[in-house]
Amino acid sequence: MNILRFDTRDKKPKLFHLLPLAAVGTAAVVLLSLGGPERHAAAICAITALFCLITFVELLRAWLGQLQYNPYSYNTIYYMGFALFDLSVFVTNVILCLRILRMPELYTAESVLHTLLNSAKRYMLLSAPFVLIFSGALIVSNISLIRHEGKRIVNLLGILLAFLMLAGEIFLFRFDYYVSGSLAQVRLHELFGNLFAALYLYCECMLIGAVIAGTLVVRYEPEKDKDFIIVLGCGLRRDGSPTPLLRGRLDRALTFAERQKAETGKEAVFIVSGGRGPDEVMSESASMKRYLTERGVQEERIVEEDLSSSTFENMKFSLEKIKELDTSGKVAFATTNYHVFRSGLFARRVKMRAVGMGAKTKWYFWPNASVREFVGLLTEHRLKQGLILSGMIIFYVALTLLVYR
Repeated sequence: MNILRFDTRDKKPKLFHLLPLAAVGTAAVVLLSLGGPERHAAAICAITALFCLITFVELLRAWLGQLQYNPYSYNTIYYMGFALFDLSVFVTNVILCLRILRMPELYTAESVLHTLLNSAKRYMLLSAPFVLIFSGALIVSNISLIRHEGKRIVNLLGILLAFLMLAGEIFLFRFDYYVSGSLAQVRLHELFGNLFAALYLYCECMLIGAVIAGTLVVRYEPEKDKDFIIVLGCGLRRDGSPTPLLRGRLDRALTFAERQKAETGKEAVFIVSGGRGPDEVMSESASMKRYLTERGVQEERIVEEDLSSSTFENMKFSLEKIKELDTSGKVAFATTNYHVFRSGLFARRVKMRAVGMGAKTKWYFWPNASVREFVGLLTEHRLKQGLILSGMIIFYVALTLLVYR
């Protein structure tokens, strides 16, 4: 049973109201820090903690609203990923504020700003156990994948990501361990360290947000009211029969359709989507149709879409088929568990409100495939990602120059 239902909200949640609050808070912190008196340390710390608390609550609220509006969105990743970072900054400032109130003579406004400046570095250290466990799991699963599937470059992606994550943590620790020299040298050192931490922080927040979002959409069971079920193709065997991965998708769609028929009496139409590859004896849609008919599905309940060669085209051309039959039909799609979130992104990109269901795959295959999906996410929506990352870089550069002025 779903605690939270998808697609029950008509308006996208907004966070624009945080911008004026951030502007006011930033102005107050800058003015107090330039004032210089030590008594301002507690005030700066309290303002920062309050803003982080408000932001954390609003990010969680927006995340829940986004799931109800459109779970397959970059916003779903951003809201949760950065909410956790925001929570760490809030907790850090609350602890610091208590220390200032207890021993005010030990702290100045600049020391509070220095703590804020190190927020990205601190989050890297706090999340180090997650990075270690996650990296270890990737390495173990990749070793098993290589043993079962062979040594191919694509099967090494998990190990590569694990290495980069661990290397980033080790590099920052060693780089930031000790620094001396002139003010200009220290400023340059801190500037590079904070920019590196900001970039790492962005990727880590994206990764954590993607893991949480991907897990949620896989565990979600669509409502039993669907008119159409799209089955996404993913390759055939040499004899034209579905691969184990494709059979999993077909069986998942079949199971859902049978449960829907048993619970509500409503029969869904299957849209089998996939063209013919250069090394395939028939189109994926034809193979899927044969598989379904062999399992008792009437031919009139199967519609072939045999032009697509990518997930985006799967969704685009399947929507065209659906519109020919029913412009108001409710849609679900079946794919492999690691592929649900990104497939949902493509569905929404073609203006189709479809809910996904994930077919299980072998435990050692999922982590590496999820890494490929994550890399795919990083290569899309470049403008939005560029704006967010640029904002983080500007923030840490400005704060570094303010602290080491």
